[in-house]
Amino acid sequence: MKIRSMKLREAHKNNGVSSYCTILWDLTAEHIVTASSSDASISIHDALLPSNTPRFLRNHRDGVTTLALSPNSSCLASGSSDRSVKLYKFPGGEFESNITRFTLPIRALSFNRSGTMLAAGGDDDGIKLINTIDGSVARVLKGHRGSITSISFDPKSEYLASVDSFGTVIIWELQSGTTLHTLKNISHNTPPDFTTLSALSWSPDGEMLAVSGLRNDVVMYDRDTAEKLFTLRGEHTQPVCFLAFSLNGKYISTSGLDKQVLIWDVAKKQDIERQKFDEVISCMTWKPHGNALAVIDVMGKYGVWDSVVPSSMTSPTEGGPTLDSKKSDGLLFFDEEEKEISTSGSMSDHGEEEDSFMNSEQPTRKRLRNFKYDEDSDDDVNDMSLLPKVESNKKRSTADVANMKNGKGTQTGVVAITGPKMQEAFQPGVTPVQFGKRRFLCYNMLGSITTMEHDGYSHIEIDFHDTGRGPRVPAMTDYFGFTMASLNENGSVFANPCKGDKNMSTLMYRPFRSWANNSEWSMRFEEEEVKAVALGTSWVAAVTSLNFLRIYTDGGLQRHVVSLDGPVVTASGFGDELAVVTHSSPSLPSNEQMLEFRVLNVPNGRQSIRGKLALTPGSILTWFGFSEEGQLTSFDSMGVLRVFSNQYGGSWFPLFSASKLKKKDESYWVVGLNKTNLFCILCKSPDKFPQVVPKPVLTLLDLSIPLASSDLGAEALENEFIISNMHLSQIQRKIEEKEAMGDDDTTSLEDEAFNIETALDRCILRLIASCCNGDKLVRAIELVKLLSLEKSVRGAIKLVTALKLPNLAERFNTILEERLLKEEAIETKTETVCVNNTTTKTFVSQEIVKGQECVNEVQLASPSFVKKKATENSTTPKIGKVVELKDAKLESKGLVKKSNGEVSQQKSTNPFVKSLNNQEKEKSSSVFDSLKKFKKNEK
Repeated sequence: MKIRSMKLREAHKNNGVSSYCTILWDLTAEHIVTASSSDASISIHDALLPSNTPRFLRNHRDGVTTLALSPNSSCLASGSSDRSVKLYKFPGGEFESNITRFTLPIRALSFNRSGTMLAAGGDDDGIKLINTIDGSVARVLKGHRGSITSISFDPKSEYLASVDSFGTVIIWELQSGTTLHTLKNISHNTPPDFTTLSALSWSPDGEMLAVSGLRNDVVMYDRDTAEKLFTLRGEHTQPVCFLAFSLNGKYISTSGLDKQVLIWDVAKKQDIERQKFDEVISCMTWKPHGNALAVIDVMGKYGVWDSVVPSSMTSPTEGGPTLDSKKSDGLLFFDEEEKEISTSGSMSDHGEEEDSFMNSEQPTRKRLRNFKYDEDSDDDVNDMSLLPKVESNKKRSTADVANMKNGKGTQTGVVAITGPKMQEAFQPGVTPVQFGKRRFLCYNMLGSITTMEHDGYSHIEIDFHDTGRGPRVPAMTDYFGFTMASLNENGSVFANPCKGDKNMSTLMYRPFRSWANNSEWSMRFEEEEVKAVALGTSWVAAVTSLNFLRIYTDGGLQRHVVSLDGPVVTASGFGDELAVVTHSSPSLPSNEQMLEFRVLNVPNGRQSIRGKLALTPGSILTWFGFSEEGQLTSFDSMGVLRVFSNQYGGSWFPLFSASKLKKKDESYWVVGLNKTNLFCILCKSPDKFPQVVPKPVLTLLDLSIPLASSDLGAEALENEFIISNMHLSQIQRKIEEKEAMGDDDTTSLEDEAFNIETALDRCILRLIASCCNGDKLVRAIELVKLLSLEKSVRGAIKLVTALKLPNLAERFNTILEERLLKEEAIETKTETVCVNNTTTKTFVSQEIVKGQECVNEVQLASPSFVKKKATENSTTPKIGKVVELKDAKLESKGLVKKSNGEVSQQKSTNPFVKSLNNQEKEKSSSVFDSLKKFKKNEK
């Protein structure tokens, strides 16, 4: 097929910035109307003499984002970023009224066939159905979760179709205002700058709904059942951003992000003409009578493509509605004569009801103008008295017809999925394509991977937040079209979706340091698409559409291929651990996702954790990964951050809730977290992702558990208390894992645990003070029992004594006495291990183990962190091996070496307390006696 090219003329000055532009052709084909989201004016051009200066309508204060003409071309409607919808007389252009307002920019407008109803939608969460006669809002349709980008009335006036920025299509039944079908994620996502939009349109006969698909195609759906009928797939190499049927419905024009416009023969399902442009065509309109197509690109330039359909084929207007029928169909909105018109705001075909219309008595337009409408009550508008009762022309599905023939009644066949849909797979840290064709392939706590498309290829750059943590990585050219990546200190991995004739997906790993020259490697998967990637210390992982988990070494050796239980949602790596999230079952009717996770230790080939993933009801997973300390973490669309802890047998604990901080126009895009802060990027509405340029600024938020309002008024201290306990539990688990693996080098972890215990005791002391001031003495006693260090208990006694609470001080003294008595009992029950040259090897080993068991059987009242001792190796130690223990270790562990060679064991209150000097020992040993003297003096 020969590719044509044509020149366009400037209609709007966009100052070099891509913007969504709109173009319309009026019913007589004498005027062309254009608008741009970067220009606050509307241009009305002379279609017969294009060189004439256009007429400008300057009533908006911001860019005009959408236009609509009534079917008889007597009324022009415009929507803008200034959040208003205005009506004008046409073609004169006289301003008529501000028919409605929104709280956010408008993106889509559409008239019904009779012209009495205008549908308006945008970044708000509802579609307004507006009666154009008196400006009243008949109904607000709510159901979309994203910005509404396109609206189309069914030509038979029974349904309304709409699509949002997430690619979800909803078909509404106009009479009841209910959702008839919801088709989620069937169209591509709209870019954040809204320079191009997802598109849909009804065929002129109303039997099919055309929607821009996910595979650079157009998908046709049945009018009543929403069953997929067929697909138009041809020469488009990027998604379709606009489509328009010819008047007779025999042809459809499509515009793609690849800067091409294709003309399709709908019956033959093939493209018949193609036109190449310098920029993306954002809007098109067929000439009402003739073989021509008006187009406008994202830079505000427009033109007319003549002889669109080859002369050997049927004309695009042959068999369509005539000019006369269109003129008589619909209302003459702003006729100066006071005609009697319908008050019903009928959404039905006005021409079909002409007889009843002419025979009925209608009130005058003056009477209608007295109707007042309060915009504040939009959400409660449900009065459908303004809408007519329309006889449904809904046809039976093919399954219904078959059932009727078989005598099985009118059973409904299985058609489009209208219930909740399972969440699609995503890669953490990835953003959609933005202005300038830039996007983040990865953004994490280490750095970012940015891609920018140029001349058909992409330029990839890797930047580290701290240049000292990573090497300087040269930029690379991307010939594969990568859409996701993962980054760590060792290298980066990239993947792309299936593409090409073989429907092939590519995985590529690029190490940062290697002794070999050609250390980069890649893998290709035919008919298998990579959905998520992850990196670890010495491994690379990819999860695919076949539910395969593929694990490679960093050198490219294929190690494992694991079948997962369900479709993947996401994956993340940290050190030796790989975490994968999958669907455990279909979503619940309440729209709750059923997800599960598993954590794998890749070098050892073991599964360390597996369980359900906690989510806020009605939410989806938006980020998943590890904290800087290695804790598994998730963040959902409701703004709740959770970490996984081994407490309570392994549970998810909420550490942050955006509902307490989040403003209505703000959202948080998570980057990572450490033990005290959440690192995120603040996004202003309607943006939900950070912009690549300028470089985003990280925001640090304190972790704050969603606690209930306490009568103590010390939520900050209670928050610190819970988080510190969780960190202590996490360190205990790490120490136990090391000891189980035979690694005794736990000094750094023990020091960290001791520091946390000390800080935790300080927090508890402040909580005790708050309880005393709030007269919550029972709670104070509960807290003092949780203190780890004896000096902390003594500090609590001094505190309550200073606060003049003698009864509480007495109870604290009793608690300390009980603790010391238990320690004294431990000392008396300690087994003595005799070590001399004549003792047999077996006796020595048995006595050592016996002494350890005796010590481990003792349970202290204090909840202090206790490091479990590793049992001796099964091999028999040599005679006198215990004697070889260093005196410093014996002293730090409470072991005292006697002069006769015996070793006695004494349990310390805290394993992380450093050795006491002689003075501190004397003071500690005399605490019990001093307490007795203190009690005698009190008596």
